[in-house]
Amino acid sequence: MEKEKGIVGAPYDDVFRTLVNDCVKLLLPMINEVFHEQYIGNEEIYLYPNEHFLNQQDGDEQKRITDTCFGIQGEELKLYHWECQSSPDNSMLVRMFEYDSQIALDRGKIYDNILTVNFPYSAVLFLRSTVSVPDRMKTKIVVSGRVIQYDILVMKSQTYTIKEIFEKKLLLLIPFHIFSYEGQFQEYNEDDTQVNNLMEDYRAIREQLEELCRTGEIDEYTKCTIVDMSNKVLEHIARNYSRIREGVKSVMGGKVLEYEAKTILNKGISQGRIETYRELIHDGFITFAEAARRLHMEESELMDYVGKEN
Repeated sequence: MEKEKGIVGAPYDDVFRTLVNDCVKLLLPMINEVFHEQYIGNEEIYLYPNEHFLNQQDGDEQKRITDTCFGIQGEELKLYHWECQSSPDNSMLVRMFEYDSQIALDRGKIYDNILTVNFPYSAVLFLRSTVSVPDRMKTKIVVSGRVIQYDILVMKSQTYTIKEIFEKKLLLLIPFHIFSYEGQFQEYNEDDTQVNNLMEDYRAIREQLEELCRTGEIDEYTKCTIVDMSNKVLEHIARNYSRIREGVKSVMGGKVLEYEAKTILNKGISQGRIETYRELIHDGFITFAEAARRLHMEESELMDYVGKEN
């Protein structure tokens, strides 16, 4: 998890974690694509706490917040760890190893004087990437002269066309699709034809989301959340390009509809989701007002829940 360099409060991690927590089934096609699994969509998904404490050499503990850690129950329960990163950097491998080893240790078991730890299946979603970014990052662990290697798989959102996104059901990538146009923002912002073409691209995205909703492949809440999170990414990445920002928003639409929010609220709010948003608030990634809106609660009600947790 990261804040974009030079920008306070970059929202991309927030968007990724919101999609995972509010529309968790969107993870299954992503896992199928990256790990070549065959999940069919009805598997149980367990979201685990994102807060981990890394043990330091001096005995202190350092808190880390991962983007998501979850288990999928298929023929067996598999543990996954997935991070969202706007751009590659040299520290990513180190951080992934820290997170993976702590996740494994948190769930480790000691039996008959043997500690067994299972590392999660790990992946990184890069929102920006170049041809030099590999399809997998490797970590080698040398133990008594023997080398153990494990891979961290890489997904590059910019390599997927919108046609591929819908064909492969990679709907979680839609809010980040705007990164594919980032290099042409200046040109688009100054050219009516280019802006109109971009608006047509996003009008097609919205129409395909509506069609998936009509056919029952996604529900209204998932559609509205994807649109809402797309607008949040757009507000940030195109903050200096008003014509792009306003043009795309005009065809994508607005916030989650009130009637759907009431339906979701009537289903009940999981304690896990409240805990996730409590962490986001505590670490400054989201405000009480935004968390309450995403949970469809009054701010005062959410404050009561968070107070009880503390």
